Amino acid sequence: MSHKITTQWKGGLTFESDNPSGKTVIMDTDIEGQNERFGLSPKAMMLSSLAGCSALDVISILDKMKVDVEDFKIDVSGELTEEHPKYYHSVVVDYHFYGSDLDEKKYERAVNLSIEKYCGVMEMFRRFSEVKTNIYYHTSLEK
Repeated sequence: MSHKITTQWKGGLTFESDNPSGKTVIMDTDIEGQNERFGLSPKAMMLSSLAGCSALDVISILDKMKVDVEDFKIDVSGELTEEHPKYYHSVVVDYHFYGSDLDEKKYERAVNLSIEKYCGVMEMFRRFSEVKTNIYYHTSLEK
């Protein structure tokens, strides 16, 4: 299977990129002297892609396990290299589960299946970055 996208210049340093889903995303970057941003940073979108890929796995697996999920989020932080070309040399992925009755073994199993078997974006990150993961369980719904 292959994917093809098209990224179209929209003027300045703003670009619109399509996706095989038919949806589009606007990308830009910080510009000195300009406060307005129109889109997402390409590098930060890589972190979003990592979170999204793993989140889709985790929720799908928990659904197959018939586990009700009250709330769930993933925080991803990445450290860029100092020298150009700058890339994420280390990444931390934090999985947060919220609920009053959390079956930690099932949540951990779902996360581990994503990390070790299913998440292709995580595997791509491992090719250039040290990836660490953590799981947090919150019995109150405070975020």
